[in-house]
Amino acid sequence: MTDSKRVTKIKLLKAIDKISGKPLVSLLPRIKKPRKGNSAKFKKILIIRPGGIGDAVLLLPAINSLKEELPDSEIDILAEKRNAEIFGFSKEINRIYLYDMGSGLFKCLKNRYDVVIDTEQWHRLSAVAAYLAGAAVRVGFDTNERARLFTHRIPYSHDDYEVYSFLSLIAPLINSSGVTFDMDKPFLNMEGTPSIDPQSPIIAIFPGASVVERRWGGDRFGKVARALRSKGYRVVILGSGADSREAARIKEYAGDCIDLTGKTDLKGVAAILKESKLLLTADSGLMHIAYAVGTATVSLFGS
Repeated sequence: MTDSKRVTKIKLLKAIDKISGKPLVSLLPRIKKPRKGNSAKFKKILIIRPGGIGDAVLLLPAINSLKEELPDSEIDILAEKRNAEIFGFSKEINRIYLYDMGSGLFKCLKNRYDVVIDTEQWHRLSAVAAYLAGAAVRVGFDTNERARLFTHRIPYSHDDYEVYSFLSLIAPLINSSGVTFDMDKPFLNMEGTPSIDPQSPIIAIFPGASVVERRWGGDRFGKVARALRSKGYRVVILGSGADSREAARIKEYAGDCIDLTGKTDLKGVAAILKESKLLLTADSGLMHIAYAVGTATVSLFGS
């Protein structure tokens, strides 16, 4: 699927959610909170995570903590095609289903889960999917009318770091109240190394962003890349095929950069980021991957 088709599909899903999500939620009966159950009975767990790469990365610590607290549980993921590859990084996940593929969604809903955790913050269709899964325990954020479909409604704030918000979703399922997150410790361990000369320090540049207004532009990135190369750094340009035009502009300024746009999957990108001294990027999913593998970032926010 081309990037333009992928963007169109994302917009279509959001439009469907906006038009039909609220009526669907209102038609379904409100869920009452069950009596407190025994966490030992939570054997089959479904976690729903639509959306992009960034939130998928930031959900991994909660998945790791949940598996640590409930080691005998099986954790399935219902994700979108655009973020599903991230969950392939985790050894704690049993199966991955695709939320935006009808057959994958139906296969997932046929399973019998003890718990469903909807990690979506605002959209409603994921809450409907959580309801249709039929689990006795359904956990989600209390952000709008979607919360009426959950047995456990968790407060959500934009002011909280997303990792902590996701960790709050597993709190009703575990006996321990001591789940912690070390912000200085990488939580995405990559196996293997990229095929780039390790003798030169690497600085990675990602010129893309899912929202056009967030893009800084190939000319500006190119000027920075030229300065970095003059200091002896090796510049690696990351991105999809849609970022190749920006990569070409960067190379016009900086010359001999390693252009990997459209040539690596997310595991390859993560491996390169792990070996990099720094990632220069806009607000993007790759920014979160860099943080997860312990690489510093210079991240540009604006529109």
